[in-house]
Amino acid sequence: MLDKAYDPKQYEDKIYRLWEKSGYFAPEAHQPWVDNPAKREAWSMVLPPPNVTGTLHTGHAVMLAIEDILARYHRMTGKKTLWLPGTDHAAIATQSKVGDELYKKEGKTRHDLGREEFLARVQAFAQESHDTIVKQVKKMGASLDWTREAYTLDDKRSLAVRTAFKKMYDDGLIYRGSKVVNWDPKGQTTVSDDEVEYKERQTTLYTFRYAKDFPIPIATTRPETKLGDTAVAVHPTDRRYQEYVGKLFKVELVGVALEIKIVADETVDPEFGTGALGVTPAHSISDWEIAQRHDLPLKQVINEEAKIINTGTELDGKTTFEAREEIVKWLKENNLLEKEEKINQNIAVSYRTGGIIEPLPKLQWFLRVKDLKKTMRSVVESGQVKIIPERFEKIYFHWIDNLRDWNISRQIWFGHRIPVWYHEPKCIPRPGREKDIRNCLETVVSFEEPKCEFCDAKFTQDPDTLDTWFSSGLWTFSTLGWPQKTEDLKNFHPTDVLETGYDILFFWVARMILMSTYLLGEVPFRTVYLHGLVRDEKGRKMSKSLGNAVDPLEFIGEFGADALRMAMVVGVGPGSDIVLSKEKVKAYQHFANKIWNASRFVLMSLENFEPDSSAPILPDGFTELVKEVTGDIESFRFHLASEKLYHYFWHTFADKIIEVEKPRLKSDDPNERNQAQTLLYNTLANLLKLLHPFMPFVTEAVWQELPHKETDLLMVAKWPN
Repeated sequence: MLDKAYDPKQYEDKIYRLWEKSGYFAPEAHQPWVDNPAKREAWSMVLPPPNVTGTLHTGHAVMLAIEDILARYHRMTGKKTLWLPGTDHAAIATQSKVGDELYKKEGKTRHDLGREEFLARVQAFAQESHDTIVKQVKKMGASLDWTREAYTLDDKRSLAVRTAFKKMYDDGLIYRGSKVVNWDPKGQTTVSDDEVEYKERQTTLYTFRYAKDFPIPIATTRPETKLGDTAVAVHPTDRRYQEYVGKLFKVELVGVALEIKIVADETVDPEFGTGALGVTPAHSISDWEIAQRHDLPLKQVINEEAKIINTGTELDGKTTFEAREEIVKWLKENNLLEKEEKINQNIAVSYRTGGIIEPLPKLQWFLRVKDLKKTMRSVVESGQVKIIPERFEKIYFHWIDNLRDWNISRQIWFGHRIPVWYHEPKCIPRPGREKDIRNCLETVVSFEEPKCEFCDAKFTQDPDTLDTWFSSGLWTFSTLGWPQKTEDLKNFHPTDVLETGYDILFFWVARMILMSTYLLGEVPFRTVYLHGLVRDEKGRKMSKSLGNAVDPLEFIGEFGADALRMAMVVGVGPGSDIVLSKEKVKAYQHFANKIWNASRFVLMSLENFEPDSSAPILPDGFTELVKEVTGDIESFRFHLASEKLYHYFWHTFADKIIEVEKPRLKSDDPNERNQAQTLLYNTLANLLKLLHPFMPFVTEAVWQELPHKETDLLMVAKWPN
């Protein structure tokens, strides 16, 4: 018999251990009621791997709630259900966190420790974070197959990464070249375009001339970069400047000699500032592209520490902010500054470290995307991959259309080392092979240190690591055993659903489509379901910096996992942000108690009850509820399914049906009494099934006390028809 009150703390851990011990999280374990297990339809989904940088946040809790609804529902429909877990090494973020702690506690940098010792510390931190994350995931009730757990940096995933790199390199998609890229001075590494976020701030727009006799004024918010200008670009149709196009001017700015060529380029906005753009090829990606079109020289004047270099003046060694003050002062003293105005500007910062981005020319590894864009677009246009909600398709297409070659190399130590080896410059021929040394390969892609066929020279591995999104882009198939042709890969790929936040649609979703369609020739998933951001009651995004972030375990400890899960799905449509408050979670704690109390009443009313299997008595309209809830889940309308179940259980079953049946339960007529018992029992059993994907703990706890139940565990009971 059920206790008088439902206390989640007494039940949740015990029930999760019961589920784990049963083995039903694995797809091989078939549901007891399935007649032909071998012919079960497969259904699969991978967990978006949380970063091993600490603990889970409320965004992860939303993800786990929605994905567990899907996994439990499909398992209860009889499908061979795989929900595969894993974690992400999160290269830059994890290294940055350990590096910051190292400096704070010991006053040392990673270079003081050396690569091997530093990586040992990062691995220890990552393992500790992993263990914490797994405990949190289990607390949410996630029915993941832990026997298949993966890690983006484990041996199997490392083999997949090296295999993918080599194939793409051999096919000419991966190349090494010098380009202006996003440099993060704080993290001391490059980052891709998608790892740059923009924060608004007020700044000054300066309008000035390089010299008194220079004919065109320019406007900039960064005067310090003008030390590296090699041109001024104007729009081809701008009549103000047409007479100067093609001319070269020699000027001196703050003692720095510049040669400025006037070029006409259609990317210039004639309405912004003076309609003339000072072109700094070494410190702006868009300017670098202009320089490529007009064959302009590149002059680097800012280094990796965001300090001035190569001017031969006292400005060398100063920070960009210090240099800006000096240059503005000089412009004023020389009557070259024509205007100063305050404007709002979006400043580029690293998504991972918060460091202000400094575009710099660097020799990097790139993935050529030009030939892949068409496929990335077509699989969504054709419906092979469906994005929910549909409005995000337009955003996806816009991103594809503007996609540049992907900078995949990072100047950090933690991550997948680029599998490229460089032959030492000096060839040491073997006896009798002196003539063959001209055949020595300078660059070799290899999974281990190669040996030269013609000489005894050593090879040195590229020191860089790969962008973490390169390895996570392989996630749907590397977790299933690729590059081996495993049974899992055959049975479960493409996966059915990829559920994640809309904020990483481009970071991750698009890259998985890119990788899977190229390497496997098939889509990685059939449906992408995007959930929104979690916000507080004031509508602010939850974050540590605002001090409003809440550990999901706090909510679970106070109200129970079921209450938190319901608070995150009821009334929240696809792609909609979630407003989360203690009051909202508490409301669904009351609902869990309502389920418990109503169930307790029914169970206490089942004395001498023998169900009549030939007469499955159910209330009028219940079949319609089953149809609607099933249809809503199948169509990813979790907000509607959960709300309908909430209202039906509370207001129809508990408040009406039970009350109506109470007199019949006291009837002297055994048949009348048994009919009432049967109605209440059947209704409760089926409601527990319908509610189970949303509130697994309280429903399983009640199910364990049901007499005559069809299965020992509710998690593998048959979904109502």
